[in-house]
Amino acid sequence: MIDIDGSQGEGGGQILRSSLALSLLTGKPFRLRRVRANRPKPGLQPQHLMSVKSAGEVGKAKLRGFSLRSEDLTFEPGKTTAGEYRFAIGTAGATSLVLHTIYLPLLRAAGPSTVRIEGGTHVKTSPTYHFLERTWQAYLRAFGIELGLKMTRPGFYPCGGGSIEANLTPATSWKGFVHETSDRIKHVTGFSAVASLPMAIAERQAIRAEQCLRRLGLDVELRLENWPGGPGTVVGLELPTSPAPTTFFAVGERGKSAEKVADEAVVQVEDYMRTDRNSVDSHSADQILLPLALANGPSKFPVAEITKHLTTNADVIRRFLKCEIRIEGKEGRDGRVEIEPASSGLQ
Repeated sequence: MIDIDGSQGEGGGQILRSSLALSLLTGKPFRLRRVRANRPKPGLQPQHLMSVKSAGEVGKAKLRGFSLRSEDLTFEPGKTTAGEYRFAIGTAGATSLVLHTIYLPLLRAAGPSTVRIEGGTHVKTSPTYHFLERTWQAYLRAFGIELGLKMTRPGFYPCGGGSIEANLTPATSWKGFVHETSDRIKHVTGFSAVASLPMAIAERQAIRAEQCLRRLGLDVELRLENWPGGPGTVVGLELPTSPAPTTFFAVGERGKSAEKVADEAVVQVEDYMRTDRNSVDSHSADQILLPLALANGPSKFPVAEITKHLTTNADVIRRFLKCEIRIEGKEGRDGRVEIEPASSGLQ
């Protein structure tokens, strides 16, 4: 059994999610101690419980320590089974992170699967649904992985109530990813949206974002959107990079002005543009690491920022797979990633 210290590196839920996915893929059980020890509320919270529950259900696993605020979890996987699944987090916990836990094991299952997840679709510090749809899905498609995504309704903190659906077709192999930087970014598109709030808020967000982006020398085209559900607001900004557009988001919350939401989105664009053009953004870098560790061929790509999430995820992957992951550069700076994938060790 693989023993993992949940306080290592970034010390959060990513260690749990990657361990669950890798356990299902390799058939190797693990024990995770000090779960989320570096977070203000350590242990398993509702969205993490749902990641464990979803992995346990699709993989017929045996669980110990599966309870709210548990800091010691043991997971013994069975056989991953394709099918139709529905998981309701019950809070505004991130639907995207539950999907990240189980999509690769289900892609390697014997048949197609449909997964419906209810909770938050646009919440702080987690990939939004539109990030999944525009950026994450495009990277997977570049590797040769096809999946269908749709949002049936949005969900914001604190109410949640959102719902996403993923349709997964079996994939036994996909290619590696070799990428270099390219042309200078000249324009940005995106949207400013509100859900069950006045459109004037979306207009203020858009005006502020457009003003700030034009100061960066960018042409700007933002659309206004009015969504059901909520209440909530979000600004999404998209840069025309390849092979996937680079997207940045900021979400509103009680007491945060529309202008502050726009500023939070714009500063991410500004930071990204200080690095090599067309690098893989920091959010995508750690999310594509696991599929590329299983690819049919090596990978090499620049990253806009080496984060603790990236280095921690690499450490967890190495615990389960015989692969080489080299990260060149200093944390907090841009760098490069090279991966020699695992040639065996999967169920």
